[in-house]
Amino acid sequence: MNETNTNDTVSIKINSTGETIELPILDGTQGPRVIDVRQLYSKTGMFTYDPSYTSTASCDSSMTYIDGEVGILRHGGYTIEDLAEKSSFLEVCYLLLHGELPNSNEMQDFNDTITNHTMVHDQLQFLYRGFRRDAHPMAVMIGVVGAMSAFYHDSTDISNPTQRLIACHRLIAKMPTMAAMAYKYSIGQPFIYPRNDMGYAENFLHMTFGVPAEEYRPSPTISRALDKIFILHADHEQNASTSTVRLAGSSGANPFACIAAGIATLWGPAHGGANEAVLDMLKEIGSKERIPEFIARAKDKDDPFRLMGFGHRVYKNYDPRAAVLKGSTYEVLDEVGAADSPLLELAMELERIALEDEYFVERKLFPNVDFYSGIILSAIGFPTSMFTVMFTLSRTVGWIAQWKEMIEDPGQRIGRPRQLYKGHEYRDFVPIDQRD
Repeated sequence: MNETNTNDTVSIKINSTGETIELPILDGTQGPRVIDVRQLYSKTGMFTYDPSYTSTASCDSSMTYIDGEVGILRHGGYTIEDLAEKSSFLEVCYLLLHGELPNSNEMQDFNDTITNHTMVHDQLQFLYRGFRRDAHPMAVMIGVVGAMSAFYHDSTDISNPTQRLIACHRLIAKMPTMAAMAYKYSIGQPFIYPRNDMGYAENFLHMTFGVPAEEYRPSPTISRALDKIFILHADHEQNASTSTVRLAGSSGANPFACIAAGIATLWGPAHGGANEAVLDMLKEIGSKERIPEFIARAKDKDDPFRLMGFGHRVYKNYDPRAAVLKGSTYEVLDEVGAADSPLLELAMELERIALEDEYFVERKLFPNVDFYSGIILSAIGFPTSMFTVMFTLSRTVGWIAQWKEMIEDPGQRIGRPRQLYKGHEYRDFVPIDQRD
């Protein structure tokens, strides 16, 4: 454990008994102070009650720091703005896995290692063919990633540091290949092999939109925009899917099973489906002339309509990832000749109106990363069913790095949340023929 004990404490008095206990206060390098309640049950016989863990630190971590009040996101101390503008996705992967940015030799070795692992086992194609063509790509990804442990036995021993790192490399490298295969299968096109002469995002675009009959090389503008999207979604602290990966991993489950559990969690519409919901909302609005109607509905607390892509549970200020991605949005629209697309014109007008409306400004409901990423992915040509798959591809490095950090923490034990039981007390069992 990396927390610092400050010798400061908090006193808790149990009024019914008059008993007072002292609990230590821990400090990280940044962020809110934390009350260590690990001794609470042994001292009092009581648990804490915190549904959804809104006030609970479930672990310590040195990977990602978020200050939602002022809109800060850092990985390893580096701001997301610097990483998105000056780095690459694979460089950020190295940072999350190792805690430091690589030098040029380390970066070259890492690039070569990832490239070496981009191919998937040939028999995996038969697993894809067992799904219906209209299966949701996320359902396919959960099955295929979970099945990796049946093919890669030499990277499932979590007690072996070398095997742990190989599992990390394989998941980062193969996720674009498997995601592209899920898309190709859904549209009835042949799978496209990865190429060793392409970058990470470029290779994924090649496998997704290329065909065997002709050469396909995406434009640098599109490749760089997608690389930025990957960087911006690489890790986001202890969210629902990351916490799921950690909880599954605490049981000793193999890394592929843990990542499959994270994918299943990310598929939930409250977590990973927001950028897809943005496009669905824009289609529902239909035209710029109807925006005021939907703005009014969003303000009506009795109307179930919500303005998707605005505001964030963590960021109470502007989402720093959105600020980075906004510029890329216009670059991509110009590149693909979609700057005058009615749907995208609608999105830009909605953004303008919301940013000027006092209701949204006062409540700090600014456009978030999902608003812009949905527009970019749509402009590139991805169907909405692939949006959460793109999120999965991006977040895999965060999941596996968090899993690795947890496994290497000597103080980590199997996760076991407790409950506040509100069911029946003891009852005698009555045979069925004696019940009323």
